Amino acid sequence: MSSIGTLYTTPVQDRGKRVRAVAAYAGVSVDLPESYVHFEDNKKPEFLSKFPLGKIPSLETKDGFKLFEASAISRYIAGLAPNSGLLGSDAKEAALNDQWVSFADSEINAHTVFIFQLVKGVITPYNKPIHTTLAERQLRSLKVLEQHLATRTFLVNHRISLADITVASVIQRALTVTIDTPLRAQFPNIIRHFETVVNQPKLKDIFGPTEYIEKALAYVPPPKEKKETKPAAPPAPKAEKPKPKVEEEDEEEDDLVPKEEPKPKNPLDSLPKSSFNLEDWKRAYSNLDTRGAGGALEWFYKNFDKEGFSVWRTDFKYNEELTQVFMSSNQIGGFFNRLEASRKYLFGSVGVCGDANNSIITGVFILRGLEVKPVVDVAPDWESYAYKKLDLENEEDKKYFEAALAWDLEVDGKKWADGKAFK
Repeated sequence: MSSIGTLYTTPVQDRGKRVRAVAAYAGVSVDLPESYVHFEDNKKPEFLSKFPLGKIPSLETKDGFKLFEASAISRYIAGLAPNSGLLGSDAKEAALNDQWVSFADSEINAHTVFIFQLVKGVITPYNKPIHTTLAERQLRSLKVLEQHLATRTFLVNHRISLADITVASVIQRALTVTIDTPLRAQFPNIIRHFETVVNQPKLKDIFGPTEYIEKALAYVPPPKEKKETKPAAPPAPKAEKPKPKVEEEDEEEDDLVPKEEPKPKNPLDSLPKSSFNLEDWKRAYSNLDTRGAGGALEWFYKNFDKEGFSVWRTDFKYNEELTQVFMSSNQIGGFFNRLEASRKYLFGSVGVCGDANNSIITGVFILRGLEVKPVVDVAPDWESYAYKKLDLENEEDKKYFEAALAWDLEVDGKKWADGKAFK
């Protein structure tokens, strides 16, 4: 069979390997570029004119059809060979294929990739709680997959489908990062399914050998630098009394050295004293139930000073860019980190409402003063959020405020999924 076009990828790229495996199993031929160098060729104008994001794998067919994203390319190629059975035999089996492909990418592979980047310090400093959360969520997904495979050889029907190849490709990556010897013992059906798929005669050369790690990838803190011991300084020579001319020159040089300016006082510190103690509120919120008699909200309303503090709703402006809930939650954490300079003036409760690929970031701030900008503009990305002052005497605003603090907020049918408090 003649080639349908060019697949831009590298021999070792996981997602590109998946596409190549689907093509091989379907009997569809694709060409690989003769000399593709990633991070170089995909940044050239001629590549970006075809694939503006510069992502691989990307497919360009001989009739000029262009496609990126591994899942879309794989499905397209599988559809070119209906007799392969890769998409199932009816609409229901096709939908099940889509389900397991999405599951593999969002519930298994996303956590593998983020754990790898976190441990290696690729995009963010290492954070143990985040690592633990990611591992727990991936473990939950693996348990679902294990249970499904306990009574089945393959995922959709009685033969290999697009779903099986996709899941095998993400499991192969996870076996090098998170699925170590103890975990493999918990998931015999996953390992059996994986080895069945990758050892198919048509697929074996593409998947290649698999590295089975004994222990999951773990963070290794950098070694502490040893302080060099400085040799004892020789005794200083006896200073001679300077001549008057030299004294004048020294004084002139001193005038040229810029004197350290005192740090400017934050204008928020100049506001009139308030009866509302923000630190006391933070402790009340941390130690008391939010709602109910004697709870944090009751404490708040009893002590709040609306002349010295204000309450604001905050909403992320670009919710259409949000994907996984845990990634959006990490984004909130990053925003909070950049607000650190305003910690003594600010309390926040912000969360993610909704599900993967259909969520929003929203919440509330309690802050010193009656204007939001002087408090939040310490964060470089503060303008990525919209701010609305809330009137707690307005029933709707009050309801929103209380739900955001209690983490039971629901907005347009999107329920609170995860949240963080800035204290």
